[in-house]
Amino acid sequence: MPNTKTVRVPHLGGITAAYQTPAPIDKSKPTLIMVNSFTTSSELYRDQYANEKLTSAMNLVAIELLGHGQTRTETENWTYWDTAIMNLQVMDALDIEKAFVLGTSQGGWITVRMALLAPKKILGIIPLGTSLDFESPRTRDLGCWNAPEVLMPSISEATTNDYTPDFAPSDDYCNYLVDIGFGKNCAKDVRDYWTKTIKSNYPGNDGRKRFRMAAINLRDRDGLHNRLWDVKCPVLWLHGTDDAVYSVANAEEEIKLFKNSPDARLVTVKGGQHFLSFSHPKEVAENLIQFVGKYGK
Repeated sequence: MPNTKTVRVPHLGGITAAYQTPAPIDKSKPTLIMVNSFTTSSELYRDQYANEKLTSAMNLVAIELLGHGQTRTETENWTYWDTAIMNLQVMDALDIEKAFVLGTSQGGWITVRMALLAPKKILGIIPLGTSLDFESPRTRDLGCWNAPEVLMPSISEATTNDYTPDFAPSDDYCNYLVDIGFGKNCAKDVRDYWTKTIKSNYPGNDGRKRFRMAAINLRDRDGLHNRLWDVKCPVLWLHGTDDAVYSVANAEEEIKLFKNSPDARLVTVKGGQHFLSFSHPKEVAENLIQFVGKYGK
């Protein structure tokens, strides 16, 4: 079991929210909330927890989304807006008055939702390898993946009235997630670790239901284009040139939609994978230290 802790927050009638931080929160330092990608967990940011330059400059708090990791609620239907509200309530529970928010892939649109819902609490957002549209024909024309086609088999497989005590995500699904996120040529121990982790996070009947809802949210989410006008904090968008899910061309269009941000920049990382904090932790850390150092004073 990863080094997660839990805190109870009131949204949706009660959520046990799991989070991970490598050290006690030091109020003399700025705080960075981190949001993981689809069907991963807070373990996605292990390289960041181990980076002493990063942890000496800021508090790191990774919160696992609804349907992910060890976060649990009795409500079976929820959206990304619910996770954003949950994250803000976790901040309150941990006595974090203001923070920056980094999010990988689906975590990217959680960063925007948090900034929209609580603009006085969010000092800046750092989307990594994301898209802020719905899964639209426009994004596919710009070289992004075909989420409706890719995700429908997983949703169909997990949609049943039968009791499924033996459910676990398939090897094919786990390998696909590793391929598009960490890269087809990632080390075997990375592939083995995440295959084991994904299967262990979605076991049995409850796991099937959470897996299904997480996939439905990803496939059918609302787009954010018309809301980006209302984001008024700094934005640092980091994107790998080898991202297999969302293209640099899409990011180049979308960064321009932050019309009211005082500083909205796209930084591309050569050779970077979809899970950029994994493939290029050094570049991510350097950009974070500079960005948080500038706007966290």
